Amino acid sequence: MALNFCPRGKERRSLTSPWYGAPMAEIKKFQVTFDCAEPERLARFWCEVLGYVVPPPPKGFDTWDDYTRAQPPEQRGAWFACVDPSGVGPRLYFQRVPEGKAVKNRVHLDVRVGTGLVGEERLAVLEAECARLVALGAVHVRTLYDGNDACIPMLDIEGNEFCVD
Repeated sequence: MALNFCPRGKERRSLTSPWYGAPMAEIKKFQVTFDCAEPERLARFWCEVLGYVVPPPPKGFDTWDDYTRAQPPEQRGAWFACVDPSGVGPRLYFQRVPEGKAVKNRVHLDVRVGTGLVGEERLAVLEAECARLVALGAVHVRTLYDGNDACIPMLDIEGNEFCVD
């Protein structure tokens, strides 16, 4: 099943579930949520990785610091977010949780920098991006390269897996 996303104001076709045949709700937006120890720190890391920005503070606050100071002490720093400045990509939401990461992620992000490239050219682009991310605090796990295709698994600053692809 292919989803047909049309620009605003254009007619959208009805979506039907391939499993049940029932009408599906129209998907408007989604966000990716990270459980983490330090929401603002991790959000700012991902802003640098993806070229995202910190959204404006909530209504009624001039700065994020003003918003934070207005929260009860136990809620300060409980969450943070970043957004695609073009409005196209999903919002990333980071929420503080008490437990640390214990096992491999069941879902991970692929940072797509080598689309359309192959061989040594692709590998060089991926390795350059890997070096940039290591300088931000990411960890290079390994480089997978078969002479044509390449992928570089990495860890973010809290140990979440992602790939440079």
